[in-house]
Amino acid sequence: MNIDQIVATLTATFQEPLNDGEHRKIIFWVDKEREFFDEINNLSIKDVKVHLITENNNFYTKFLLEEEDPTSHYLIYTYNDLTVGENWLTDTIYYSKTFFADKISLLMDDLGIDPSLRSVVKKYEKFFNKKHTQKFKSYGMESYTEEAIELGIMTVLCNLKTVNFEEALKTILKESLSNQDNKYFSLMEKYFDIQVFWKFVLNVYGYDREDKSLKTLFMYLTVTALSHSIEENFLSNIKGFIATRNKSNALVFIDHWMHHMTDYVIYDELSEMVEQEIKLTDIVNKLPIAAFKNADTFPYFDKAVIIYIVNSLEASHEDFDEYVNLINLRRVKHFYEKFQFIYEALFYTVKIQEFHKKHSLGIPKAPAIDIWNNYINEYHLMDTYYRKFYVAYDNMPNSEIVKKLKTMVENLYTNWYMGDLSSHWSHSVESQLKDGWALPGVINQQDFFKRYVRPRINKGERIFVIISDALRYEVGVELEDKLNAETIGSCEIEPLLGVVPSVTKLGMASLLPHKEIDFDPNARVLVDGKSSIGLENRIGIIESSVPDSVALHAQEMLSMNKAGRREYFKGKKLIYIYHDTIDAMGDKTSTEIYTFSAVERAIDEISTLVKIIRDDLSGTNIYITADHGFVYQREALEESDKMEKEDLPIIEVKRRYILSKVRQAMDGILTFNMDSIIKNEEQITAYVPKATIRFKIQGSGVNFVHGGASLQEVVVPLIKYKNIRKGQANSREIIKVDIKLTDTTRKITNSLFHLSFFQTEKVEDKVIPRSVIIYMADEGGAVISNEEVIIGDRTSDNPADRTYKLRFALRTITYDKNKSYYLNIKDEETGVVLDKIPFTINLGIVSDFDF
Repeated sequence: MNIDQIVATLTATFQEPLNDGEHRKIIFWVDKEREFFDEINNLSIKDVKVHLITENNNFYTKFLLEEEDPTSHYLIYTYNDLTVGENWLTDTIYYSKTFFADKISLLMDDLGIDPSLRSVVKKYEKFFNKKHTQKFKSYGMESYTEEAIELGIMTVLCNLKTVNFEEALKTILKESLSNQDNKYFSLMEKYFDIQVFWKFVLNVYGYDREDKSLKTLFMYLTVTALSHSIEENFLSNIKGFIATRNKSNALVFIDHWMHHMTDYVIYDELSEMVEQEIKLTDIVNKLPIAAFKNADTFPYFDKAVIIYIVNSLEASHEDFDEYVNLINLRRVKHFYEKFQFIYEALFYTVKIQEFHKKHSLGIPKAPAIDIWNNYINEYHLMDTYYRKFYVAYDNMPNSEIVKKLKTMVENLYTNWYMGDLSSHWSHSVESQLKDGWALPGVINQQDFFKRYVRPRINKGERIFVIISDALRYEVGVELEDKLNAETIGSCEIEPLLGVVPSVTKLGMASLLPHKEIDFDPNARVLVDGKSSIGLENRIGIIESSVPDSVALHAQEMLSMNKAGRREYFKGKKLIYIYHDTIDAMGDKTSTEIYTFSAVERAIDEISTLVKIIRDDLSGTNIYITADHGFVYQREALEESDKMEKEDLPIIEVKRRYILSKVRQAMDGILTFNMDSIIKNEEQITAYVPKATIRFKIQGSGVNFVHGGASLQEVVVPLIKYKNIRKGQANSREIIKVDIKLTDTTRKITNSLFHLSFFQTEKVEDKVIPRSVIIYMADEGGAVISNEEVIIGDRTSDNPADRTYKLRFALRTITYDKNKSYYLNIKDEETGVVLDKIPFTINLGIVSDFDF
């Protein structure tokens, strides 16, 4: 700043209007470096007298200003520190202004920092270069204290957008836990006072060690956070890392880091390091499960929970409710995602074991209709559990724990469930159905068109039929649940008795409009005398029965745009859509291992087809069914699971059936009279191995099969979907459950506190789950507590089962008891704050004790 700039600044200041009580302006110009001493005698400001303070004229200066000339404006120049020692001018300085023309003074003036804080700014003069100053100024701090300036400097050095010590500390710890290798720590050593940084850490988090390091600080924060969920007497070996004050601040700090959408990755890495340093496994392995089931600071707790359940299952401890509750409890914990597929595999292992316990006496022999109904009502769940287990398994195929679970699952599913069920069903079929393929009260697959489609076509209604190859019954149940939950339409499922042999060519033909179905001499399927093999032939058969009709592959429909679909289906009354994701994957040796992942994809694809029909084509009536189901087991088959095909004249042979014109009884084989299924002019007999045995033949897969008469093959799902538009009398909107706070008190008096919440509806039909994040925030929206998650997906009718109790910790800061703070309940999917409940906080003497 040159002398001309100084004169201009001083002139402008002297020309400012007088304040109340002012009669003139006096400005003390302090120039400690004597930069402008030689120019002061030549300085001239209009209507202002210039006076120089020397070593010996302090008293005279006071006399001049207050007695000799009490009315003139004065610029008093001095190179002495006016605040040091005894000074005759102290009271005059108090009601005057002080001007500095040095770098620090100009900086403080530019930033709006009070001159009383000059020593603080001077201390950090090296920090305030052009780049740092610009960033510091951008924060727009409304008022300054020594602490505020220091916090601002740390924030700038950490390159943050807002002033926040928690974020600054996290940024430093994210960089490195080594003092020497941490660039932010090095910047503080260069531009700041590292002891001040440690002072902040002490004040906020209570960390105070003789040998301070970023590594032990992180260990201290994580162990202190851990002490909120595990009693301290269990942590005696690491007690030195537990805070004695401001404990809740450590919990909130760690919780915020763990829940950050990107920074959690670094936290996860560092936490694994800490759990090794503190030998967490030695601590946890001595504890009962109840002591650590809620702990969430380190990943080993999830490992310990998983190990506990697996060991309990291996030891035949049948506390299945406890295991399911533990898995559900861990779902809202931070590290659940890391172990998600192991947990899912474990969950379905537990469900399989639970099913086995329920039927500990075995699956009983019974009449065919009773076994059929039991399968529809309950037994099919085992197929779902088995399938879901392997969906999880295939995401963690190298996990030793999951491999151990696989042994349990195969033993119960393949050796027990499939063994008993298929054996008893085969026995009942042999005695009751082989001469007449029908069950009382059950619709045969061949009657699908005339019973369900034709009556609606005759009424002038438009019908969509989706036929998904190998969509077995248990998959249809899951699809029905999905459609009920995701659309406002009405959806219900019923079983059809599929044809035998349960093969595509006969199942697909059975679903077409027809008067009669038959085999030609080469076992090709004819519908009313016409070949039904291939899409083109099926289109001809459908069009001959319903002129305004069309058939196509699902992929063709999915690839069209909305306008294209509307044009393609314009005027069509009957639309057949063929979908084959499951069978296309399962029916090949090289890909049959991916059968269950194909099922997951098929469910999504069919759901998408339904939504396209509903939204793009205004479709109302949709039928979803299949040509047949399938049998699949993951483990390689034993030789006892296979049998040689019989030595008789054969028209066709596959893994699960033989077609022949010769009829004879054979051991281990069900012999079916085809007269009740087809016209059978060729007098063909079907031979199907009992249970799930396969014929030994070359080619095709052996683990994924169909063609036989097992329940998994012949229980064909029929899903009847009716779209219901908004506003119709029977329409029901899809709603998420509500999560409500049940506590009536709105005052918090302890930094650690519990709150109870209630899921107001059970999950069913159109009432779907909701996940919420719950936390306390101040009026500006800043989060002041840890965050807790509720997954509201409970299906119980009992309100007590839909109650949740959560524990919260407040940051240890000063709370204004006259202000409101808010409990926020935020939808995790949408980010919408559903409820914002005001609380007052009056902690009194801040305490970390939780009574």
